[in-house]
Amino acid sequence: MAPINAPTDEELTRRAQAGETGALGLLLARHQAPMRAVAMSLLGYGPDAEDAVQDAALTALRRIGDVRDPAAVGAWLRAVVRNTSRMRLRATQETPGLDGLDHLHLRDHDPSHPERFIEQHAMRDWIWDAVEELPPQLRLVLMLRHFSGITSYQEIAAACEVPVGTVRSRLNQARGKMARVLLSTATQTHGDASVLTEESRHEAVATLRASEDGTLPREISELWPTETELIGTLSRPGERIHPVPVMRQILEAGVRQHLRHVVASRDITIWEMDVTNPVGAVNPCPPTLAWLMFRQNGRVQRLRVVFPCPP
Repeated sequence: MAPINAPTDEELTRRAQAGETGALGLLLARHQAPMRAVAMSLLGYGPDAEDAVQDAALTALRRIGDVRDPAAVGAWLRAVVRNTSRMRLRATQETPGLDGLDHLHLRDHDPSHPERFIEQHAMRDWIWDAVEELPPQLRLVLMLRHFSGITSYQEIAAACEVPVGTVRSRLNQARGKMARVLLSTATQTHGDASVLTEESRHEAVATLRASEDGTLPREISELWPTETELIGTLSRPGERIHPVPVMRQILEAGVRQHLRHVVASRDITIWEMDVTNPVGAVNPCPPTLAWLMFRQNGRVQRLRVVFPCPP
């Protein structure tokens, strides 16, 4: 039974729309059971229903401002779950429930609406602080699933070199931990998540430029120290390979990479690239690839280059 003086759904929704993350956390906790019931009615009992509820909750984090009738927020949340579940039924390839940071743009950039700017960025920073609390294995699958273009379970499994079942298990663990962290940190202040992303974007651009010029400035050399190891598809079994010579070979073959998207946490970074091949290439490189970097003290310790399945 709810406390007598508990805030109403309307009060919590208006507070959440004003940027109060704690109010949004209370709303999600209050409506979790009916949201789950909707998912189960469409998807049955199992991990797909749980995934749909978690995807819908994450969607609600960035779309709470869309609610026009705050008193009916429960119906709105159930509708988000229903849409998410139906998308899962229709889709031939699973789609993420939360767009990447680069897509968390405001629909209204008018300076006369500063509350929208504050609300959106407060949500983003709250979410990313929670992401940083996850163990690296869980954080990587969540970053790929919800913030990158590598979104299907099959693609994530290939990128992480684990079975699809392991991806499902890690995502479920990650979402559960995320939900707990979000609720426990809703009233705290959070750092600006965009700073890390922009720093990584500058690193990516500088790395590509330096590779094409054939020189590595000091700051880029520090990013790729001698102990950096290339792992995965481009590596050679039983042999330790540094990424720079492989980058050079790819460039000499006429292949060019163009930065498309960056996802960055403190010790895991993803650079997504579009690829152009030379005219008449016999064995052309796939049109997209991604660099998965595992870092320590800012420096890359391991790099895995992955080639997502074409859409």
